[in-house]
Amino acid sequence: MKLIHLILAHHPNSLEQLARLVNKLYHTDSLVYMHIDLKTDINLFKDYFRDYPQIRFVSKRISIKWAGYSMVEAEEESFKQILLEEPDFDYLNLLSAHDYPIRPIDEFHEFLEINLGKAFMHCLDINTEWVEAKKRVEEYHLINYDFYGKYFIENLINTILPKRTMPSNMVMKGRSQWFTISKKHVQYIIDQLGNNKKMVCFFKFTWAPDEFIFQSILFNSPYRNEIVNNNLRYIDWSESKSNPKTLTYKDLDRILKSGSFFARKFNHSDDSIILDRIDDQILT
Repeated sequence: MKLIHLILAHHPNSLEQLARLVNKLYHTDSLVYMHIDLKTDINLFKDYFRDYPQIRFVSKRISIKWAGYSMVEAEEESFKQILLEEPDFDYLNLLSAHDYPIRPIDEFHEFLEINLGKAFMHCLDINTEWVEAKKRVEEYHLINYDFYGKYFIENLINTILPKRTMPSNMVMKGRSQWFTISKKHVQYIIDQLGNNKKMVCFFKFTWAPDEFIFQSILFNSPYRNEIVNNNLRYIDWSESKSNPKTLTYKDLDRILKSGSFFARKFNHSDDSIILDRIDDQILT
């Protein structure tokens, strides 16, 4: 079974932590693709990882704006290149540079081989399970645009126009953007992004569409029953912020008991002890 890890990275200050992640992902049946934000000098990453033969860099890079559709575009371009260059892969695992495995990578490969064909995604219904996200979808968001008076115009639009509804009566699902899906799911997503312009237009006015679009595409597809509502990651949302809690050594016990394969997010500069503890107790 061939596994592709796709890592989204943007900050050269995280190179040491990124290398640590890549080293823990190493397996004879896997490759690592990296999408480096267009705003960042990719040569810093290429030089740092020049002796890592398992790493590939996404060539068509996107300048990513937080919570904008550009994140989806970065993932889309990455998916396209992976499908073209590695057509025989079985699974794609989407990670950020601030993720880290919390179980041996061999176990992850074994798990996916047993569960071939399933899609592991955090897939909550915004009407019943993730209701605080409804405003992201029902209102117009101009996050992709920069002009004077943007927020005034945004508020005016949402005052005048009715609530937005999903095209083609799609059911909206989502939560965390990070997932592990099989090749057929990646291919279906790419086909839908290329052929369903009305859907793409809808998501371009959605706040943080990367947390909805892929789950919604697959849930409203023939692959619905292959979705497992578990993205195999330990993520702590207890602070009720738009970003999850940064994990420290105080979270180690909960991490160990989670049973997940990965956790996020970590910041090596703030607390490297937690990563040392994970290495000592789990990954050695």
